[in-house]
Amino acid sequence: MKIEEVIKSNVALKDAKKVILNVMYTQNVVNDKFNEILKPYDLSGEQYNVLRILRGQKGNPANMCIIQERMLAKNSNTTRLIDKLLLKDLVTRNVCPDNRRKIEVLITQKGLALLTELDPKVDEHEKLFANNLTEDEIILLNTLLEKYRTLI
Repeated sequence: MKIEEVIKSNVALKDAKKVILNVMYTQNVVNDKFNEILKPYDLSGEQYNVLRILRGQKGNPANMCIIQERMLAKNSNTTRLIDKLLLKDLVTRNVCPDNRRKIEVLITQKGLALLTELDPKVDEHEKLFANNLTEDEIILLNTLLEKYRTLI
C-alpha cells in the first residue's frame, strides 16, 4: 500500500517527504508486530535489546556504558531497564571489585532461557517481512538505509 493511501493524503507528496513517512510508518509496523511477540513475556523491545547485548558478552559482564552504546534506542534509560530486568531475575547487577564506581551486569540462566525460547519467534518475525523481497532486494534495502541515515 502506498504511503499516501496509508495517511489518506489527497496532496502530492515530495519524494523526500515520502521516504521519511515510509521509514517511520514501516518502523511502526515492524515494532507493532515485534511487540506482539514480546507481550506474553512481559518484555519491552528495549529490555529484549539489553538481554541480547548481554548474551553477546558470552558470560563476561557488561557495564552500563557498554550496554548504552550498543542499544538501538540511544535515548533509553539503561538503569531503569536493568532495574526491571533485575525484578524479573533475567540479569544480575554487581559492583565491580576493581572499581567500585562501575556496575557490572550479567544475564542469568533464566534470561538466556527466555532468549532461547524467543529466538525462533524473532526469526519468524524477520522472515515475515523479508518474504516480500528477494535476497538482492534485501541487500539493496540494507545498503540504501545505511546510506540514507548517514548524515555527512
